[in-house]
Amino acid sequence: MTVDIHNHILPGLDDGPKNWDEMLLLAKQAAATGISHVIATPHHKHQHKEHFYENDPFTIKKLVKEANIHLKNKDIPLTILPGIEFHLHNQIQSDIKKRLKDFLTLNDTGKYMLIEPPCHHLPDHTDMTLKLLQKVGFVPIIAHPERNRVLRKNPSIIYKWVKSGILIQVTAGSINGTYGKRLKNFSLHLLDHELVHFIASDAHHIRRPFELISSYEFIDKKYSTEYRSYLENNASKTLSGAGIEINEPTYIEKKHQYFFFYNHPLNRIRET
Repeated sequence: MTVDIHNHILPGLDDGPKNWDEMLLLAKQAAATGISHVIATPHHKHQHKEHFYENDPFTIKKLVKEANIHLKNKDIPLTILPGIEFHLHNQIQSDIKKRLKDFLTLNDTGKYMLIEPPCHHLPDHTDMTLKLLQKVGFVPIIAHPERNRVLRKNPSIIYKWVKSGILIQVTAGSINGTYGKRLKNFSLHLLDHELVHFIASDAHHIRRPFELISSYEFIDKKYSTEYRSYLENNASKTLSGAGIEINEPTYIEKKHQYFFFYNHPLNRIRET
């Protein structure tokens, strides 16, 4: 069983597929690479250019059921499960206190909550929000921290989070180099320090597909089969809400190449 915990496969909810035909193309691609289960995580409370995405659990779960019927009718060996990618917006603490029902966990188990930080800054309320999520019983998973400028400059923040029980998800395309040298180098820097607990595709459409398996193959070759298995098993455990063992991280220091311009000589791909 191979599980992808972060993607935008459901049609018409955000910047993922526009319709069922596009969804089916993406689903076929996922299944063809060997993925068996995907937890659909549409954006929630997320501003993207001129669009503001807001999705409630009822709509997501209803669409998941419809999606699985389409997959069954087309004999595509893939199962879609419900989830949400909750943006770290300014009113999130109020939502936790007043609208906790909107916080759809991965596969609706009541445990793992995928949280997306902004790319260009880290809100002042971030630490307090993560603690509040833990207080109400969730285990926060930080989505693609490698994209965040502040975290690239201050990776010790990620170390502090992990030591407090917060989990980290890096995007497969970042590891593969799809999004450039800077994000690849930073993602490997996190892996080097045992600061990654999940790899996920963040697939959106056929032009931004599921790269999960190729990233696992890279980790198998670059690190070890055990590290790959650890990451794969963690993703599988989210389906039931089972506990995840957090490997002891080593302290991480910043490296200048993660926030210089892309063509800076320090910002080069390491040997593979």
